[in-house]
Order: sequence, then C-alpha cells, then structure tokens
Amino acid sequence: MFTYKRIVVAQHERGFLFRDSQLIQVLEPGVYRHFDPFGRLRIELHDLGQAVCANKNAELLMQSAGDLLTPYLEKVVMSDRQIGLVYRDDKFVELVAPGERKVYWKVPYALRVEQIDLQNDLPVPKELADALFRTRGGVVAREMQAYVYTAEVMDQSVGLLVVDGEFVHTLKPGFHAFWAVKRHVTVEQLDTRVQAMEVQGQEILTRDKVSLRLNLGAQYQVVDPVKARSQLQQPLDWIYRELQFALRQAVGSRDLDKLLEDKERVDREVFDKVADKAAENGFVLRSVGLKDVILPGEMKEILNQVVQAEKAAQANVIKRREETAATRSLLNTAKLMDENPTLLRLKELETLEKVTDKVDRLTVFGGLDGVLKDTVKINV
Repeated sequence: MFTYKRIVVAQHERGFLFRDSQLIQVLEPGVYRHFDPFGRLRIELHDLGQAVCANKNAELLMQSAGDLLTPYLEKVVMSDRQIGLVYRDDKFVELVAPGERKVYWKVPYALRVEQIDLQNDLPVPKELADALFRTRGGVVAREMQAYVYTAEVMDQSVGLLVVDGEFVHTLKPGFHAFWAVKRHVTVEQLDTRVQAMEVQGQEILTRDKVSLRLNLGAQYQVVDPVKARSQLQQPLDWIYRELQFALRQAVGSRDLDKLLEDKERVDREVFDKVADKAAENGFVLRSVGLKDVILPGEMKEILNQVVQAEKAAQANVIKRREETAATRSLLNTAKLMDENPTLLRLKELETLEKVTDKVDRLTVFGGLDGVLKDTVKINV
C-alpha cells in the first residue's frame, strides 16, 4: 500500500514525471497513482499561468525528449540582431531580447512569437507601441526601456529623428517609439511657432566712448527645421549671437546723441543684418526692437543738466520774445495816441476809472471839468 505514489495535477498545471532523473511522461490534469517501491519517481509541477517554462533545463529536455515535450513547449531563440514579441491568444506577454533563448508553453493558450529584424525595422508599430506603453500601468514600458526609445513630439513642433548621429527624417506631433538595440536613437524637437528672444545686459561702447547697457527684443520663427539642424549645431544659440553682434555693430558706430535721437534706425539696421542670414539657415526674423538703454549714473546727471540748460534757454528765449512783443505793442499804442487826440483822451479817462477804483474818497475842486481835465493828464 505504501509503495504507491499519488500524484495530483490541477487544471492549470502540467506535470513532468521523472524516473531516475529521466523524463518519461508529461502529465495532464488529473489524479495518478504510480507504483514506486524504491522512490525512483519524481514529479515536477508547472503552472501554465507563467508563459515561460520554469525548468531551467527545458531546452536540453526538448533535445532528449522532444517527442514528449514538442506538443507542449516551443523554443524561441533570438540572434544578436533580432528581438522577439511573445503573444498568447494574440495578447502581448513579453519581449525576448537579442541573443536570448527561452522555452514557452504552447498550452492552454495559442502561442505566437513575432521576430523583428532590428537592422531593417526602426519604428515600433503603432498598435504595439500603444499596447506596450499605454496599458498595464506602464509595467511593460519599464521592462522595455533598454530596448525601445520613446519620444512625444509636442503640438506645433517638428521632431527630427537622429540615429547614430545621422538625421533620418522628420516626425509629426504625437507619440513615437523606435527600436534602440545596438543603435543610438534620439529625437530633437524644434518649435515652429513665433517665439520671442531677449538679448539682455549688453555692455557696449558708443563711438564717443560712452558705456551703455542695452536690452534687445526679437521675434523669430523656424520655417525649415531640417535646414536649421543640418547647418547649425545650436540653432537658437546661433540666432542669439547674430543679434548680439549686429547690435554691437549698430551701437558702436554711433554717438550717444544719434543713438538716443533715432533708436528705430538702430532697430532697422539690426534687423537688416540678421534677417538674410536667418533665412539662409531656416529661420524667419519677424521683428527686432531696442527695449532699454541704460546709462551710467554720472552720465544720467550730465544729461539731466544738459536738458535743464536747454529748457532754461528755451524759456529765456520765449520770455525775451514776449517782452519784445509787449514793447512793440506799447510803441504802436503811443504812436496812435500821438496821432489821435481823441484816443489819448479815452486813455486818460480809462486811467481815471482805474484811479477811482483804488480810493475810498475823492475831493474834487473845480467841478466836473476839473475832474475830467486836471485829475489825470497824459503828457505826450
């Protein structure tokens, strides 16, 4: 009774039955009784929920007992330039890395292994990329980081795909994935919207040796990303330097007074110097504007004094002009009164009226004629 061994294989399991360490049978689900008086039998149970056969010697067992294992197991071998995608019932399970060897269960699910040639296949198919990186909480994505390069090109941008330092083609906005085994894959992005650039804190000497701190603002747009990338190592740094050099040339060739009088001309000169070069390298320069002109403290005081002196001189000229006009008016009035006695008499009466407004009491001698003729008299 005790010489029989009872073996139970569950529905989700398969059993490897060994006698003297030699595989003799693959057990389906069920209950088995084997006569084993000397303990020569050994059972090894395998969970079919795991896609990979847990026996570390499964590949050797398939060579020695292939007739028993072939209905249940499949060997998958990848070369150094291949990568394998394992599916069970058309659902992705795992990835087989280049040069890796594994043995998978073919039951109870339909096993399918898709081999990808990494030399010829660069992009990961969209359906596969979505299944790998946008499902299962990112678990698969973490497992494949060593084999796949992913990039998301933002809206209003253009992606530049570079493989082993060589530009391949442009990418539209969206999510992209590429096989990155034994190759270096990167995606550079350039924003195609109109962008602003600030050239700040530029210490520049004018032609008359005045030190200024200048801030310049510019707007530009990338219209040909391929040309910008192929001709310039750092496109944005390049346009910054060009604006900087053009500003220094425009300011250094002018005196301070000329610069302050016509800043718009400086803007036009900087724009003209950079716009053509930018067009040759895939950019369009939209506008340039000199924002701030910051003078040293002592120069501010000098300019304030100059402005004050100019305003004082202008006020003095205006004052003298008004005095001259008033004197000329008095002279004309005197000539008219000299030529017209009636006008002279009216002026006397006007003066009399003003005098009477200034006094409280007026004592009159000689009657009304004395008031009219003797109180106020203008001698010409």
